[in-house]
Order: sequence, then structure tokens, then C-alpha cells
Amino acid sequence: MYYPEFPKKHDVIGISAPSQGVGHKIESYEASLDTLTRKGFEILETAHVRVDGDRGGSARERGAELTSLFADERVRAVISAAGGDFLFEILPYVNWSVLRNHPKWLCGASDPTSLLYTYTVKYDVATLYGFNAGSFDEVPLSLYDRNALNILTGKLPVQKTSKMYASKPGFAEDYEGPDTPTEWKSPYESLQVRGRCIGGCIDVLKDLIGTEYDRTRQFVKKYKDDGIIWYFDTFSLSAEVFYRTLLQMKYAGWFENARAVLVGRVLFPSSETGMSYEDAMALALENIPRIYEMDIGHTVPGFTMINGAMLDVSYRRGKGSLTFELK
Repeated sequence: MYYPEFPKKHDVIGISAPSQGVGHKIESYEASLDTLTRKGFEILETAHVRVDGDRGGSARERGAELTSLFADERVRAVISAAGGDFLFEILPYVNWSVLRNHPKWLCGASDPTSLLYTYTVKYDVATLYGFNAGSFDEVPLSLYDRNALNILTGKLPVQKTSKMYASKPGFAEDYEGPDTPTEWKSPYESLQVRGRCIGGCIDVLKDLIGTEYDRTRQFVKKYKDDGIIWYFDTFSLSAEVFYRTLLQMKYAGWFENARAVLVGRVLFPSSETGMSYEDAMALALENIPRIYEMDIGHTVPGFTMINGAMLDVSYRRGKGSLTFELK
């Protein structure tokens, strides 16, 4: 696994919009940039970052702009401007040879999963999941945002179960921050497991299965001696679609050599038949150890995950921690 050089003070961070532009939330985005510049970074934006729309430019433009940041020797890390719905269409327009030959930290959350996951499983370059360029708009920053910035600069804090989480999405009009006690859940009273970490937003990952960007079977075979720890951020899949997606991954060989599956809280849970997400995991994952309702993904707060890194997971009676090692 290749771990790119972490950006330092005065280094350039590149921002492109491989998914959605940030024009609809420009004030919070600029507040986030203020946080990054106070941290000492210089910012280089591509042309379509501030577009107000579902796409930050055409698929061809977005692919070319992302590629340009990897070709630019000044840039030390690349962060996606925002999430969205249409990143999948740019994958043919990314010059993957440039990304392979100029490896850098690629960071994003939600829709950017397609980029991060492909970069790690196909080209063996570690990536950071859990934040976009507009994620640091709150002052003071939460512990989890501070952890994200620390990880971006090469510090690897132990990430522990939150005390409270937000039961409503951060963009809801009646959002008031964390309001519900956090309790991770598992069929096991306690669990200690170590393996190589990979995953992302499962709503996005399901679209990669069987495509030319899916090199998962090769990845899990290459690292079979380490074992694989999967993590899934679920945005809005119903319990039934979540179940079918897990089965499809299983049938495609994704869970070979899996030592554990970690699942975050679902932002918009639903069910057409009464199936629960717990039922879906029990049926699809069978004897694979699992922890769910974790601080991973779209609900606040969320961890920063390092695709490709070694991960130690500790769990006991509703609480736990994640510790990454770049090995």
C-alpha cells in the first residue's frame, strides 16, 4: 500500500468538484476554506468548484480538472468540494495514469466514494474518507473535525465512540446538533479485530460492482494475510436494498477474507417489508463479525476512515475505538 506524503503548513491543497459544485452553499464553503487557510494551507481551486448545480461542470470537465490537480507538482493533497449524485459519470474522463504516476492524498465523503475506492483498490494508493472541502465550516470545530484535520496532516488519533449523535441531518431546518446518546451495536458483547480497511458510501459502492473500476477481488486476495475490515456509510438505502446489495457484494467475492464489517448509522432509514437493517446484516453477513450504528458516515459526528490502512477495532458493550496504522 502506498501512503502519499501528507501536506504540511504552506503546502497547496487542491479542490475540485468531481460531483456537485458548492454554489448553493457558498458561505459555509468559504467558512471552511478559512479554517483550512488558518491551518496554514494554501488553496488551489479548479474552475468549476463554485458552480451552483447538481454537477460541477460536465463529466469531461470534472474529470479533466481533477486530473489537473494530480499533474500539478505544487499540490500535495486533493479534496472533493462536495458530495452529490453524479460523480459516477466522470470515471471514464479521469486520467488514471496521471493519478497512478503522481500519487497524492485524495479525500472526500459520500458521492466521491467512486473515486476514492477505485484509486485504492485498483492502484494501491491510500485515500481518506469522511470529509469534503466544505466540511470545516463550524467554529469551534468539533473533535471529529479536528481529528480529520489531524489525519490530513499525518497525525493518527484514536477515534472513540461519540457521547451523542444528531438524530436529524445537518442540513435540516430544525437541526440542533447531537441530541441522542450514542450506542454502537453488535451481536457480540466484545470484539477485538485487526485488518486492512476499505469501504465508503454503500449507496455508491453498489454501482461499481462488476465494472472495470471494481478490482475488489484482486485487492482482498492481495491482502488476505492481513484480513479485510469493511466499513459502510449508508445514506438512504432501504433495509431491503441494503440486504440485496450486501448479497451482491458477497456473490461478487467482496467478502472473501473479511474479518469484520463496520456499519454507520443510516441517515434516512426505511423499509418496504418490515425488514430491519440488523436482519439484513444477519442474513447476508452470516458469521462475519459486525458492529453497526457506528460513528461512520452521514450522521453527525463521523470518523475519518483511511482506505488501505491497517485498522484496529476495539468494541465492548456499546462503545469502542478505531486506531489506524500506515503499514
